[in-house]
Amino acid sequence: MRFLTCQTQPDSPPCLAVWLESGWFQLEGCRDFGDWLRLTPAERESVLADAQPISPKVYLPPVLRPPSVRDFYAFETHVRNAHRRRGREVPAEWYQMPAFYFSNPASLIGHEQPVRKPPDTDQLDYELELAVIIGREGGDWSLAEAESAIAGFTIMNDWSARDIQRVEMRIGLGPAKAKDFATSLGPWVVTPDELEPWRESDPPYGSRWRLTMRAWVNGVLMSEGNAAEMYWSFAQLIAHAARNTRMQIGDVIGSGTVGTGCLLERPEGSHRWLQPGDLVELEIEGIGRLRNSVI
Repeated sequence: MRFLTCQTQPDSPPCLAVWLESGWFQLEGCRDFGDWLRLTPAERESVLADAQPISPKVYLPPVLRPPSVRDFYAFETHVRNAHRRRGREVPAEWYQMPAFYFSNPASLIGHEQPVRKPPDTDQLDYELELAVIIGREGGDWSLAEAESAIAGFTIMNDWSARDIQRVEMRIGLGPAKAKDFATSLGPWVVTPDELEPWRESDPPYGSRWRLTMRAWVNGVLMSEGNAAEMYWSFAQLIAHAARNTRMQIGDVIGSGTVGTGCLLERPEGSHRWLQPGDLVELEIEGIGRLRNSVI
């Protein structure tokens, strides 16, 4: 299934729609995908039976205010390229456990919504990522339990201010202000059954999804990779996140940037940093295309 959090008018309240054969249909009583996940099976059946067609005008993040947003660092190629730019090797600790940081649930941005360039950065960058939304509560999960907690997949753009990030990382804590001004999610969320044709079993680590990932800036292809190249599987990421704590319905887990999935990884001087007026488009096979302009 495919779910869209949206508004039918710029001043209308948020609502959740499901894609059926003839278009989008509103699910009464649901403001976002998180509300749908909290319904019982009987309640979902009833809401689906009463769904009415709508015409979305404004696209919103799939979960309006998730309990948490954890963004991991799971693609070895990206990690290697980023460290090479700093004159370093990949630390041995990266191979010992998945690493993540907490992003800002209050700064999520939907498809086709503008992203404001922070005035104190001259090095604005995009990051092409795959994200999942957690569909049940719990903690200390096995790998199988962690993977079964995935309720949907979406596209993430972890906007980054590289000059601010560089200073923060020298301090030894962060990133923080380099990231918390904006994270794009969308354009919608697709349930795992939609991506079953791309799923590959990888015992004992869970599943991998062979999804082509691409990014364009002003119509020029800048990045291309594949979600199957993740060093750590989503089952491993989620199980690690759930260790010694509890996951909540609607939690967002980002994969981290796919290899070549940002301007930072390009040869120095080969492309300027993002500026107001630029259009950034991220596409993941089987999901769709997430589009934002910089203002």
